Amino acid sequence: MSKAFKHNVIAVVYDFDGTLTPQPMQEYTILPEIGIRDGKMFWKQVNEESTRTNGEAIVAYMRLMLEKSKSRHFPVTAERLKELAKNIKYFPGVQTYFGRINNYVKKQFGQDIELRHYVISAGLKEIISGTVIAKYLYKVFASEYYYDEYGAATFPNVIVNDTLKTQFIFRINKGKENLSENINLHMPVPLRPVPFQNIMYIGDGLTDVPCMTVIRKNGGYAIAVYKSHNSPGKKTCKELLKAERVNFIAKADYKSGTELDRLIKLLLGNMVEGIRYEKESFTQSQKYRL
Repeated sequence: MSKAFKHNVIAVVYDFDGTLTPQPMQEYTILPEIGIRDGKMFWKQVNEESTRTNGEAIVAYMRLMLEKSKSRHFPVTAERLKELAKNIKYFPGVQTYFGRINNYVKKQFGQDIELRHYVISAGLKEIISGTVIAKYLYKVFASEYYYDEYGAATFPNVIVNDTLKTQFIFRINKGKENLSENINLHMPVPLRPVPFQNIMYIGDGLTDVPCMTVIRKNGGYAIAVYKSHNSPGKKTCKELLKAERVNFIAKADYKSGTELDRLIKLLLGNMVEGIRYEKESFTQSQKYRL
C-alpha cells in the first residue's frame, strides 16, 4: 500500500459543441472557408451520407469536409485549423471561467487539491488546440486527421463518437491518457489516480449520455446545460434530470454568480469534502496499520 495519499485530483470534463459554444466548432471555422454558410444543411448531408453508406457519422463529416475543401482548393492543415479557432464564439463567461474557477479552488480549498480540465469532443482536436481556452485544458480527447508529408489532411486518424467518449473517462480514471496505453487491463480501484467520485462531467444533450451514465453510476457527477430557456435543449436537459442521468441542469452561462457557476462550485465542494474524508481514512489506516 502507498504511504502517500494520491487521490487529491478533481477532473472536470467538458463536451465542447453546445456545451462551451452555441454552435458546432466547424460552423465557426472551416465550413465558412469552403463556402458552406448553412451549417444545418451540411449536417443534414452528413446524416444522409451516413445512412446511405451505413457508416459512422463522425467519419462521414470528416470525409465530406475534406472532399468539399478539395473542390474549393482550400488546403486543410493542422496549422490552418488551429488558426481558424480564433473565430469561435463561446457561451457567456467561458473565456474567463477557467482561470476564475482555478483561482476559486486554490483560494477556497488550498494547494492540496489539484483541479484538471478535460475536453472530450467529436469535433477536431486541431481546432480546439487553437482556442483561447486551450491553455487551461489538461488534456483534449477529440477527433483528428492524419496528415501526409506535405502537412495536408488526408483521412480521419482518430474519431470520437458518443460511445467512444466513455473510453476517455476510463483513461482519466486509470491515468492511461495516451491512446497507445491499454485500458482494458484490470487496475484495482485504490490504484486509480482519479476516482470516479472525483470526476464531474458537463455536457448538453443525448450525445453525452454514455459519459454521464458511466460517471454517475460510479459515484461521480454530471451537469447538463442548455442554450436558452426557450430552446429545445432545455427540454432534453429536463428529461435527463428526470431520468437521473445528471445531478443538475442549468443555462450555459459561465459568468460568476450564475446558476451554473453556483452548481459547479457546489459539486466541487462536495468532491473536496469526499477527498478530505478519504484522506483522513487513509491517514488512520497508516497510523494504526490497518
